[in-house]
Amino acid sequence: VQLQASGGGLVQAGGSLRLSCAASGHTYDRWIMGWFRQAPGKEREFVAAIRRVRTGVRYLDSVKGRFTISKDNAKNTVYLEMTSLKPEDTAVYYCTSKPENTMRPIPTNEYDYTDWGQGTLVTVSS
Repeated sequence: VQLQASGGGLVQAGGSLRLSCAASGHTYDRWIMGWFRQAPGKEREFVAAIRRVRTGVRYLDSVKGRFTISKDNAKNTVYLEMTSLKPEDTAVYYCTSKPENTMRPIPTNEYDYTDWGQGTLVTVSS
């Protein structure tokens, strides 16, 4: 599986950015795709994820109401619309995916995810 992330950049606090992650090579029809981030000196943390087939999204509490994850199944692409950005959102954002287990909630542990893209840097200046 190849995940190609794009859309990072430098933005002022209060601004917006849209990240994209295009997937190819999935051998399974049902997957979960999402985003983690890692700030300097911190551990990687879950940001948001979405199911391909069923409805269902999950967010980190601190981004609820500011970030929106969406999908375009025809393009095998997931988007992360980030608004009202804060300096603490500064991090390298990683796209990730895993086969979906329909009986379980969307996981937030990075070790549950099997596929990773390269990171894209988001810098929010104050």
